[in-house]
Amino acid sequence: MRKRIKFFQSVHFKIAMVFALLLLFSVEIIGAIFIRELESSTIGTFKENVDSQVEQLASNLSNELSVGKEEQDDSNLKRLVSEFSRNDILEVRVVDDKGIVRATSEVAKQNDIGKKNEFGSLNDFEAKGEEHKDPDTGKRVYQKNQQIYSAAGTSVIGAVYVTSNLESQYQEISDIALIFFTASMIAMGISLVIAMLVARTITKPIGEMQQQAKKIAEGVYSGKVEVYGQDELGQLGETFNELSDRVEEARETLEAERHRLDSVLSHMTDGVVATDRRGKVVIINEMAQLLLEKTAEEAIGLSILELLNIKEDYSLRQLLEEQNEKLIDVMNDDNELTILKADFAMIRRESGFISGLVCVLHDVTEQEKNEQERREFVSNVSHELRTPLTSMRSYLEALADGAWENPEVAPKFINVSLEETDRMIRMISDLLELSRMDSKNQPLQKELVNLNEMFNFVIERFEMLITSNNMNYKIRKEFTRRTIWVEVDSDKVIQVLDNIMNNAIKYSPDGGEITCSLLETHNNVIISIADQGMGIPKRDLKRVFDRFFRVDKARSRSLGGSGLGLAISRDVIQNHGGTIWVESEEAKGSVFYISLPYVPVEEDLWE
Repeated sequence: MRKRIKFFQSVHFKIAMVFALLLLFSVEIIGAIFIRELESSTIGTFKENVDSQVEQLASNLSNELSVGKEEQDDSNLKRLVSEFSRNDILEVRVVDDKGIVRATSEVAKQNDIGKKNEFGSLNDFEAKGEEHKDPDTGKRVYQKNQQIYSAAGTSVIGAVYVTSNLESQYQEISDIALIFFTASMIAMGISLVIAMLVARTITKPIGEMQQQAKKIAEGVYSGKVEVYGQDELGQLGETFNELSDRVEEARETLEAERHRLDSVLSHMTDGVVATDRRGKVVIINEMAQLLLEKTAEEAIGLSILELLNIKEDYSLRQLLEEQNEKLIDVMNDDNELTILKADFAMIRRESGFISGLVCVLHDVTEQEKNEQERREFVSNVSHELRTPLTSMRSYLEALADGAWENPEVAPKFINVSLEETDRMIRMISDLLELSRMDSKNQPLQKELVNLNEMFNFVIERFEMLITSNNMNYKIRKEFTRRTIWVEVDSDKVIQVLDNIMNNAIKYSPDGGEITCSLLETHNNVIISIADQGMGIPKRDLKRVFDRFFRVDKARSRSLGGSGLGLAISRDVIQNHGGTIWVESEEAKGSVFYISLPYVPVEEDLWE
């Protein structure tokens, strides 16, 4: 249990002393107000005195200016003016009703007597008192203008102008203010020393707590605040030390939880992005960085709309309100498209306050690609089957309408129908073969074969086809001298070679040369078939092995074929553990390459 704090040890006592010092400053403020009021009262009283004296002077001058012109005696005016002048009066000037100066108290302006008044005629006269600076001396003066009425008080017979020294009054006030200010400065200095001594007892422990708080913020919890007494600051120091221990325990717990969360996020197969309530990214895991091709430094602090590049399509409010999954296209540096499915959810506190947004990213590029290929596949199959069926229907309708009786037309129509039927049968056979390959229901019948002889067999068949059909093509062979034995499904590999050779002849110009090569590397055997045809555009090279894809659709259909040959060839070679690719240049020709796994076998074993 804590000890009871004595009054003189309490912060209240120290604050009371501070208030005593504040009282001193209050006196200073009151003194400033007092000086201002003193100035206002002194100047006002001075002006009132001058005004009453000027009125009295005007009354005295009335008797002198009321007599006839013959009886007027300016010496009496001079006497009255001289008697009125004193230390505070700088000049007294008397003007008659004609605007002629009759008397002045200033010696330097005696020559103005008998001349027109420099302050204007009585027609412009305004009875007033005003404060202004003397243009000659630059000092403040007070000028009082007063009309002089006749003895009967019915008419204005002149005016008196009195200029008094106001600067002396201000100087007296300034002297008083200086005395007061000097005394205040002395009192302020003493108060400041006392305040510093008192404040030190308060600020020193607070300063130590501040330094310790900085250390805690930097992660150092070993230091403790020194307790100087048993007052409120002492108790605050003890509480601060307890708080430091609690913060260290909480930090260790939080750090453990953070490591656990980081481990979970790092090993997730999905990307996770979390934001604050303004939509700024605060957390992004490694998978999200890979999917978005952004580093943590680039992503943290960035708006999630900018990070996902959906700023033009969505607002943060829409993401919070709708929370539906969205497909996002991400283009990488190699211009390859990645399709991400983004699921959004709000981060809520127990109070219901929305503190942020979490986004889970799934890479659905392959699924979307497969779905697109499925749609294209169905569309292409429908189109490829509809074309021959439409053609057959037209010819059969013509035969049904009587064309069968025409001996010249009927055989032609029947032959076309048979050709279209064969075309559909071949297409369906190819589709069934692709289906069996996809479902892995057609295992390879591998055997060890002489690849040189097998490839030469295929070439000889095409050479016979060229000769029998009088085609103007030349096939050139470039084979390694070494006999190459490979374990393959010979029927499938011959089918692949037939497809590529058939395409080479179809698309080669008349008189073109087809080069067939066979060579070996350390672990692979390479087969290449080059033609001198029209070539394949660079943009289509990656798609030539897709199902139903044709570079020149019109020419491909006119030459026959289902558009599935290269797709079947790719699957066959891949099932053998090999690869197939093409290199081409427009207007110069194409080269198809086949790479198969190869393990050299000693010929002596097969003698």
